[in-house]
Amino acid sequence: MMDNKFPPRKVPSFCSFRYGLSILLHVCNVLIMSQRMCVSLTMVVMVNRTDPHGLPNTSTEELLDNIKNPVYNWSPEIQGIIFSSIFYGSVIFQIPAGYLSGIYSVKKMVGSTLFVSSLINLFIPLAAQVGETLVIVCRVAQGVAQGTVAAAQQVIWIKWAPPLERGRLTSISISGFMLGPFITLIATGFICKSLGWPMVFYIMGACGCTLSLLWFVLFYDEPKDHPCMSISEKEYITSFHVQQVSSSEYSLPIKDMLKSLPLWAICMCIFALFWSSTIILFYTPTFINSKLHVNINENGLLSALPHLFSWIFGLLAGQMSDFLLSRNIFSILNIRKLFIMLGLLLPALFCVCLLYLSSSFYGTIIFLILACATGSFTMVAVIVNTLEIAPRYCGFLNGFILVIGTIAGIISSTLTGIILNQDPESSWFKIFFLIAGINVIGVIFYLIFAKAEIQDWAKEKQHTRL
Repeated sequence: MMDNKFPPRKVPSFCSFRYGLSILLHVCNVLIMSQRMCVSLTMVVMVNRTDPHGLPNTSTEELLDNIKNPVYNWSPEIQGIIFSSIFYGSVIFQIPAGYLSGIYSVKKMVGSTLFVSSLINLFIPLAAQVGETLVIVCRVAQGVAQGTVAAAQQVIWIKWAPPLERGRLTSISISGFMLGPFITLIATGFICKSLGWPMVFYIMGACGCTLSLLWFVLFYDEPKDHPCMSISEKEYITSFHVQQVSSSEYSLPIKDMLKSLPLWAICMCIFALFWSSTIILFYTPTFINSKLHVNINENGLLSALPHLFSWIFGLLAGQMSDFLLSRNIFSILNIRKLFIMLGLLLPALFCVCLLYLSSSFYGTIIFLILACATGSFTMVAVIVNTLEIAPRYCGFLNGFILVIGTIAGIISSTLTGIILNQDPESSWFKIFFLIAGINVIGVIFYLIFAKAEIQDWAKEKQHTRL
C-alpha cells in the first residue's frame, strides 16, 4: 500500500535504471511469448489440414514445399493439445516458483529458466520429426521454465517500483507478453516462406539464449547493489521499501488466503483474461484462415495486428492508471475496478460484434483487433492488486493466480479444438459467446468483492517477515 510520506526529491524516470529494468523485462517477456507463439502460425503450415474435414490447405501447398516445411498429419484435437501443453508445465511449477522467488535470488531463477526455455525451443523441430508426443513433452517442459519466469519476475517490483510508478513499470514489463505475438506472427510468415518453419524455432531459441546471458550481467536483486546506479536513485527507490525485508523462512497463511474473497476476485478476473487471450493467441490464425481464406504471409500480418494494438493499449493503461492515482481523481480501488470493467466487458462486447457485425473483411479485422487490445486493461489491475492486498506474499500469490489463469488457458485451448472439430458450422459462435459469458461473470465478482488495502492475514504483525 502507498504511504503518505514520500521523499521530497523525485529522481527523474527518464534513463533511470528502474525503467531500464522494466524494458529488460519487457524484452524477456517478448521472447517468452515469441517462443510460446512459434507453434501458432507454424501450425498452419506444419499440418496438411487445419480444416475440421481434413481438406488440404491449398495456399500452403502452393507456396511451401515439404523439404523446407515438413508436413504432419495432426488432427485438430492433437493441435489443441499441442497448443495447451505448454500450460501443463506452468500449472506444475508456478506456485512453487512464486514461493521460492520470495526466498531465493530472482536473478538466478529468471535467467536460468529463460535459458532452459530457449534451449528447448531449439529442439522442437527435431521433436516434431519423432512425433507429436515428444513435441507435447517439450512444450510441457517449456511451460515449467516459462511459468517460473512469469511468476518470479513480479517480485522484482516489490523492491524496485515506487508506489506511484507501479502501474507504468508493471505495464511496461508485462506488455512484452502482448508485443511478443505481434513480432512472432509478423516474422513467422516471412521465415516460413523463405527459410522454412523450423527456422522460426531456431531463431527464437537463439535469441532467448543470448538474452538470458545479458540478464545475468545487467540485473541485480537489490537496487542498492547495482554498481552503475546513482546514489540518489538508490535512496529514492529503497526509501519506499524499508520494511520489505527478505527472509529465508516465513509462514504462509494458506487457510486465510483460500478464504479471502478479494483474492478470489482477482482469480476470477485472471481466469477470464487467460480464457479469452489464450483462444485469441492460438486460434486467431485458424480463425482468419477459415473466415478470410488468405495466404500465409497475409495471415501472419492480420493475426499480428491485434497483438500490436494490445501492446499499445497495455502501455497506455499503465500510464492512465498512475495518472489517475497521482492526481487523486479516483480511489485506488475504483481505479482497479474501472480497468477490470474496461478489460473484460469491452472484449466481451467486441466478441459479440465479431459474430454479428463483421460481414466485411475490414469489419472482421477491426472487431478482432478491439477484442484483443482492450483486454490489456485487465493486466495493469490484477497484477498490481495482488501487491496491494498482500505485498509480503506477492510472489506466491502471483504464482497462484497465474496457475488459475494457466488452467483457464488449458481448458479454453483444448475445448476450442474439440468444438472446432465437432461442430464446424456454429463453432465460432459457441467459442465467442463463451468468452463473453465468462468475462461478464468475472467483472461482477470483482466489483462485489475486490479490495485494494492490505488484508488482515497479510499484515506484518501476524506473521514473520518476508
